[in-house]
Amino acid sequence: MENNDILGNLGWQAFFQQQLSLDEWENAIPGRVIEQSRSELHVATTLGTVMVHVQPSMPTMVVGDWLLLNHESRFLRLLERKTCFSRKAAGTKLTTQLISANVDTAFIVSSMNNDFNLNRIERFLALVYEAGAEAVVVLSKADQTNSPADFIHRIQSLDSFLAVESVNGLEKNSVDKLQPWLKKGNTIVMLGSSGVGKSTLTNTLLNEELQTTSDIREDDSKGRHTTTKRSLISLPSGALILDTPGMREIQLADCKDGISNTFSDIEQLAKTCKFSDCQHLREPGCAVREAVRLGEIEQRRLDNYQKLLREEAFNSASLSEKRAKDKALGRFYKSVLNESTKLKGR
Repeated sequence: MENNDILGNLGWQAFFQQQLSLDEWENAIPGRVIEQSRSELHVATTLGTVMVHVQPSMPTMVVGDWLLLNHESRFLRLLERKTCFSRKAAGTKLTTQLISANVDTAFIVSSMNNDFNLNRIERFLALVYEAGAEAVVVLSKADQTNSPADFIHRIQSLDSFLAVESVNGLEKNSVDKLQPWLKKGNTIVMLGSSGVGKSTLTNTLLNEELQTTSDIREDDSKGRHTTTKRSLISLPSGALILDTPGMREIQLADCKDGISNTFSDIEQLAKTCKFSDCQHLREPGCAVREAVRLGEIEQRRLDNYQKLLREEAFNSASLSEKRAKDKALGRFYKSVLNESTKLKGR
């Protein structure tokens, strides 16, 4: 197989090739991160998979990233990302956590049982739209409901143009509905909370038991974590799929555009409110609240929109403040080091 075919199978696109100089194209080796740990990266190249040890001087990288290596498999540089999924780190940490890079399509997986949650789906949609990827809502566990059409209708009430498919992750014929997005070289990420069937779906797409699975808890239909690491896997169709650990907590930060795209109906209506800074609470002449009164927009949807905006603003401000403090501290350390060097030279 020629090098271009191998790179194409890994998801190489003109977007990445255009970033290489002539010298780099002739002498450097492009590679894609297909698995990562704290100390090393598994990088797939035209010469096979190599291990790259993570050094403090390297930029933060994630599964899906494209980078350049020299012929000794040493890191040269990271290529600009076409898309990037990130979130505020879980808990009280004031850091941004990268989830995946250079994804073409995101399967937002939600099970059709008691764990079905429109608020959570809207949160994932905001994440996907901010990243710049295509969103497809995959409703799993079709064998556990008598009315999948009801779930599909509830999703399409969010956006009539949103792609939605209901599947039974255990049946290949059912999963074949997803083939339009499983083209050669297309990179898919699966997003969803634990137990929605992401690993089961991955196994069926692969025709093998690669990912372990576990049963959901009967009391609340919530699942247990089964995938514990991120890895990029080649499918028989030629697509690549990134199975991620289930994420119960997705804190949005630096995601204002993603929220705007997810709630474009509300934002369009807001332009006709009497006041340009209307908060859609008790202001007179609020077109959004009038739409809620008329049943054109659900109160739940407006509440979630306002909640995500508050969360995004708070997290973004907190992260921005931390970045400013870190930058100032870095300048202080540099000045102290420079002063120390001057004193040593006397």
